[in-house]
Amino acid sequence: MSTPEGTDNRAPRAAHAIKGAAAARRRVEFVEIVARQLDQIAPGTIRVRVVPVTRGDHRRTWVVLDSANGPVGADLDAHRAAYGLLSRAFPDADWSRARTYDARTGDLAFDEPTAPAALGLDTPEARA
Repeated sequence: MSTPEGTDNRAPRAAHAIKGAAAARRRVEFVEIVARQLDQIAPGTIRVRVVPVTRGDHRRTWVVLDSANGPVGADLDAHRAAYGLLSRAFPDADWSRARTYDARTGDLAFDEPTAPAALGLDTPEARA
């Protein structure tokens, strides 16, 4: 016996669509708010790179603020404020690895160093 198909099957899909649209709006608002706050901290900032650095026994965090044309001229307080903003916006992120935040898309990605393929440094033999 087949099950009747009617409006009952559409209600859950509609609810999912509404929830999905609401989540998308919240994401867009989040990205806009963070971008606006970064622009207030250091005007022109569209990318923030955060790299943990250990020198001797001292562990520090290196923060680079980039615009579309290169590094943003900002003081130490601006760099600290940008890192603080991102660490509060992404509390579950693993900040012990290098990260890059793109203010245009809202993506926080790992920023692993890479070498040009022509150097032959990133091969299975080189990794062994």
